[in-house]
Amino acid sequence: MAFPDTWYARTAADRTRRPVLSGREEADVAIVGGGLAGLTTALELARAGLAVAVIEAEQVGFGASGRNGGLVSPAFAGGDAAIRARVGETEAQALHRLSIEGVERLRATIRDLEIDSAGLVPGLLSLRRFDRADDLKAHVDEFASLYGYELHYLDRAALEAHVSSPRYFHALHDPNAFHIHPLNLVRAIAVEIDRLGGRIFEGSPATGAHLSGPAKRIETAQGTIEAPRLVLATGGYTGRLVPRLKRAVLPIATYMMATEEAPELIAGAIRTSACLYDDRRAGDYYRLVQGGRRLLWGGRITTRAAAPAGIARELRREMLTAYPQLEGLKTELSWSGLMGYARHLMPQVGEMAPGIWHITAFGGHGLNTTAIAGKVLAEAILGESDRIGLFAPFGLDWAGGPAGLIAAQLTYWKLQIQDRWRERG
Repeated sequence: MAFPDTWYARTAADRTRRPVLSGREEADVAIVGGGLAGLTTALELARAGLAVAVIEAEQVGFGASGRNGGLVSPAFAGGDAAIRARVGETEAQALHRLSIEGVERLRATIRDLEIDSAGLVPGLLSLRRFDRADDLKAHVDEFASLYGYELHYLDRAALEAHVSSPRYFHALHDPNAFHIHPLNLVRAIAVEIDRLGGRIFEGSPATGAHLSGPAKRIETAQGTIEAPRLVLATGGYTGRLVPRLKRAVLPIATYMMATEEAPELIAGAIRTSACLYDDRRAGDYYRLVQGGRRLLWGGRITTRAAAPAGIARELRREMLTAYPQLEGLKTELSWSGLMGYARHLMPQVGEMAPGIWHITAFGGHGLNTTAIAGKVLAEAILGESDRIGLFAPFGLDWAGGPAGLIAAQLTYWKLQIQDRWRERG
């Protein structure tokens, strides 16, 4: 399958096509899935001197890793309160520190590998659509106290320097967060794995798995790969290769659009290079690209694939609600992709059986969490640390099958209604 037509694909810096798996291959670790989770794990293991082999059904970055909004900030999709309720205050804080470390690891990867094509731009503004600020100010104080993490509260007057919108009342500025071109990041990491001697096979969907015994064997249409350790990193595109993993992941579609080039029109609404995210529970996220010449806008989820063009019309309505002055700004391109979510909304990272590891379900905060999850998974495989245990309370819970998808869609609609009620008046 050709890579989906996205703004990222059109501006990709690397278009390398790698070989199909053919014949019999052996490795120290075999990895199924060439997204950011699988490639980050492969990179860490290759740096440690292990022979790694990655098989990808399409091309590296084909899934959510190469189609997402490009926002990198600390946190997990599960939310602070839900995480504390499940694991307690101490473990919740340790997990949040991991997510902060994930941001820094990704920044370091871009710096150390000189991935200029990632186009790292600092800053995140989290925007509020209703007039309440006490909890935002408390959040700033809490993060400074617990983590030494710098956030800044902006009132409406201060926010006016960044955006001109009738919908936003308050904001938090995170100067440590950043945004990137995610597909260029993923493809650059793949190039580094190649350089280190790792093998990546594209166009090679796994058709069979033999997981008992000391050697794990994955079959494709044209070849097999054997390794004593196997990592499953298939995200929202998880198939039936390992039924237990399939049952634990909900594939959720999300959507993005890219506008035409119109720098002067866009500058009348948005004057910040930071990425922007409204703090609705069913929110939108957006950012300027190409030096402010275009606007990328993302949001909406569905549990059944919808036509991206139709969803883009909904995204456009949200854009004009926030920025009516952009009425004349045309949408040039829209696309969708599948994110993997667990029922508990946290990443699933661990060892499901001896020598068989999983790293999946990063929907909602995938860029920082894959960066750190790949690191702690590699540490576990190498016997360097037991930090992977922080993810143990968030196991491969059954996601509910078709009923789980229906429940997820109903929950999203409920959140939309709650957002509108909160913003009434």
